[in-house]
Amino acid sequence: MTSRRGFLKAGGIALFGVGLGGVPSFVAQAAQMIQAPALFKKRKTLVCIFQRGAMDGLMAVNPFTDQYLKAARPTLFMSAAKNATNKPLIDLDGRFGLHPSMAAFESVFKDGSLAIVHGIGSPNSTRSHFDAQDYMESGTPFNKGTASGWLNRAVGLLGHEAATPFQAVSMTSSLPRSFYGDQPSVAISNLQDFAIQLKGNPNGANMASKSFEDLYDQTSSGLLKETGKESFDAVKMLDKIDTKNYKAANNAIYPNTALGNALKQIAQLIKMDVGLEVAFAESGGWDTHFNQGTTNGIFARNVNDLSECIMAFWTDMGTLQDDVTVMTMTEFGRTVKQNGTGGTDHGRASCNFILGNDVNGGKVHGLVKPLAIENLEDGRDLAVTTDFRSVFSEVADKHLKINNDKLLFPDWTGKHIGMMKG
Repeated sequence: MTSRRGFLKAGGIALFGVGLGGVPSFVAQAAQMIQAPALFKKRKTLVCIFQRGAMDGLMAVNPFTDQYLKAARPTLFMSAAKNATNKPLIDLDGRFGLHPSMAAFESVFKDGSLAIVHGIGSPNSTRSHFDAQDYMESGTPFNKGTASGWLNRAVGLLGHEAATPFQAVSMTSSLPRSFYGDQPSVAISNLQDFAIQLKGNPNGANMASKSFEDLYDQTSSGLLKETGKESFDAVKMLDKIDTKNYKAANNAIYPNTALGNALKQIAQLIKMDVGLEVAFAESGGWDTHFNQGTTNGIFARNVNDLSECIMAFWTDMGTLQDDVTVMTMTEFGRTVKQNGTGGTDHGRASCNFILGNDVNGGKVHGLVKPLAIENLEDGRDLAVTTDFRSVFSEVADKHLKINNDKLLFPDWTGKHIGMMKG
């Protein structure tokens, strides 16, 4: 007999749009056999957004008083002066300025619910996108053989088994490295029409060719008995929701972009109360080697989308904001000096954003020394002064009440930096 836990562990279930027009009939029929479900206990939700491609933290949150940066970026440097030729940076504290295309963040920074950590990165100096993302998502920056992702381990440290397959959800077409591991997790690219199939991982590779229905037929009695009351209830709830015509609360308007659509669907899952505790989304296009731009261009468009999408989600959360924290991450930053094609190359440290009512916000945390060459890593990059694990663990500990850093980040022995309350 396949147990609920064993069945869900078999690969992380992937729910994705395939044009089938709704829940597969055999799942719907199984769900109909169950009595009305009890509401899942309200829990905290952590929403992680991976900015793939390496965001230029020095342009997103600019140390605009640094004359070394001005000299290193003759056409990319931005000013906070009101009489600047271009739209000025948003002065945060007299030293750091927020990119003007991130104006949506200004109000939450000022009210203390948005914190920024600068100089954050990995202790591993690789400048390979693939390797750096892998290390950050596994949470073990010097061990490529780690089978699990840090978010999957976080789910395992929540202190309870999943009462629903929607405990850990990635709004992506495939399961991200962060969710690899023994704990049940799902990847959903579209709530509007979906099917369920087995998503291969090391635990389920030998069954990758079999459909969910095949597995269901083989284990129907045991699966219905052990999984039905929990898993199928959530599927039934999802099938009832008119996701296509979802109306966001508080007049929130989500950008019609990949990230906007992902966060809108995460908001729906949170409001549906299906037991979501860890959510994941992605933002792409941050590898700005060419024509990066300042107030216009690819970088400005990207940071505008990031901030507008997050703020639409935050506005939509309304009275649920106390239960939600949003955290961004990116694999590394960009070079201090611009290159010959108006862009920046792979660097080291960047910055990230943490939004929530349990955040020690209104501050730029971390250490950024003057960008003189003697302070740069390898003579070219913003130095990593905050290990990403110190931030990730603090958010997980304070928001999700996980207090086992040795299991969450096995090789890390550092300290928190105080960007969360309590």
